Amino acid sequence: MAASLRSPGWYRAALWTAIGFVFAFALVVGIRAAADFGVVVQWDSIITVALVTMPIFFLYGIGCFDTWLYWISGRPTKPDDHSDHGAHSWKDYFKVNTDHKVIGIQYIVTTFFFFMIGGLFAMIFRAELLQPGMQFIDAQTFNGLFSAHAALMIFVFMVPVFAGIANYVLPLMLGAPDMAFPRLNALSFWFLPCAGIMFLASFLAPGGAFATGWTAYAPLSDQAPLGQTFFSMGVQFAGASSIATAINFLVTIITMRAPGMTFWRMPLLGWANFATSLLVVLATPFIAGSQFMILFDRALGMNFFDAAQGGDTVMYQHVFWFYSHPAVYIMVLPGFGIISEIISANARKPVFGYRMMAFSLLAIVVLGFAVWAHHMFVAPMQNWIRIPMMFTTMLIAVPTGVKIFSWLGTMWRGVIHLRTPMIWALGFMTMFVLGGISGVMLAVVPFDIAVSDTYFVVAHFHYVLFGGSLFTIFAGIYHWFPKMTGRMYNETLGKWHFWTTFIAFNATFAPQHLVGLEGMPRRVADYAEQFAAWNMFISISSFVLGASMLIFIYNMVYSWRSGPIAPANPWNAHTLEWQVSSPPPIFNFDDVPTVVGHPYEYGVPGARHGIFKEPEPVVAAVAGDSSTTSTDEGEPAPA
Repeated sequence: MAASLRSPGWYRAALWTAIGFVFAFALVVGIRAAADFGVVVQWDSIITVALVTMPIFFLYGIGCFDTWLYWISGRPTKPDDHSDHGAHSWKDYFKVNTDHKVIGIQYIVTTFFFFMIGGLFAMIFRAELLQPGMQFIDAQTFNGLFSAHAALMIFVFMVPVFAGIANYVLPLMLGAPDMAFPRLNALSFWFLPCAGIMFLASFLAPGGAFATGWTAYAPLSDQAPLGQTFFSMGVQFAGASSIATAINFLVTIITMRAPGMTFWRMPLLGWANFATSLLVVLATPFIAGSQFMILFDRALGMNFFDAAQGGDTVMYQHVFWFYSHPAVYIMVLPGFGIISEIISANARKPVFGYRMMAFSLLAIVVLGFAVWAHHMFVAPMQNWIRIPMMFTTMLIAVPTGVKIFSWLGTMWRGVIHLRTPMIWALGFMTMFVLGGISGVMLAVVPFDIAVSDTYFVVAHFHYVLFGGSLFTIFAGIYHWFPKMTGRMYNETLGKWHFWTTFIAFNATFAPQHLVGLEGMPRRVADYAEQFAAWNMFISISSFVLGASMLIFIYNMVYSWRSGPIAPANPWNAHTLEWQVSSPPPIFNFDDVPTVVGHPYEYGVPGARHGIFKEPEPVVAAVAGDSSTTSTDEGEPAPA
């Protein structure tokens, strides 16, 4: 036990987490005593400080800082024996690990855990909305449930699950042995459960969970109970995870591509994550800043958003949405890369307009920062800014349209294989186009003002983020499941999962356009009798949608344990990750591949994306004969 407490792991993490709370307690009490405020215990202050110290102490205990602290202390650097690299048993997924493949699976499994909890919260508040009146939860609990639902889905599922898929796939695609900064990669993952646990732990705070929605608008969030502080600190840890991961991706993409892999030979998943990482690095500090200002208002009595003291509440919305609209593309661009890989491989055709696809990804990065105020058409801001924001919001549909036409052109006259990843990709295209149409409608100022804060807006962003982003996530997981696990999933269950999700999703969210146009407000625990029939239909459909996820979970767990052994390249794809075994070796490649062609040259005779070093000929051990050598087939060959 003593050795376990000295070495990094869960025993030491539990101990140091407790020490972190004691440290916060002593720090607050000590400062108050030194400042002559008395020694009365102020639990709000202690918990606020503990939300900083306990995660940091936990990260130390689990082992995230050990190597860095050893180096910072001035001691000689230890040679790395790679003992913490790779998964040799299931226990290695519960430790700090520097293998990008292990970290990728850690990301995916952890984010889906929070996804299921967020979905459960949605089921609870949809049960409350089955009929008018208050059934079994009060309005404050309702507000806490939908706020936590949104925070979990956005900050600890939708954004980081793409990082998990890219963590596993991207270094393999680039021909790299790992990410550029393996230890930073591990740290960025372990930030994530800290954020998710904070969001959930807010339900235990005095006064209940944060209940201001995922937008946490001031001054409401300034005046909310202590649970709001859990949200603000959770966003900081989730944001730190995103920024660290994005920096890692940028450096990996720029510096660690295989020989011969120019940017114009890089798969579109690489382009998509390059563009996404630029957005994350540029935009995420803004939401961190907005939540720091909320924390300073709440904990230190500052007045950033107190209008009576000279603060500006509209400023909060500008800062928040300057991140949060680019965040929509952070949750969509990686999916564009996933869909490009799947459609090309399953249509057996090169990507139509490859370079325009890459340029359109970068165009969205630029335009994504020019549309934030379309979320504020009903806010008391200057009238003149509404018009340019309306035009830029419409303009950003152009590079998105380029992708739709590219995917259609790729499939045109292709030999299409309707495997599970492909039908998820086709479902995504349908749902995302519908979400885009309602998005263009919301770009028009008079229409946006008319439907603001109604269920029409709820329907729109669920078509974009659920029908869009989540469909690409499922497509990517099914596509790379054989590579990640070495097993094949059940194709029949995969298709059942798609069709139940597709039908239940449309039955849940399509009617919300109608009730929104009729005036039903969003974020309400009770509603008028005129909306009762549609709300019952929506709630029942949402329960079917939730149940469809159980098919996915069963398929993944059962197939990972007992599915048929997967070949190295079940889809006959060309990109580099499919040219190694399933699952890949610990350091990906025995020899660094050389890229000699485009990754999507399907149908081109003799086309190859990458070549691997051929085995050296072995001199034949034949007495008295040095004129021949032996090839790897055992056949003699001329010297």
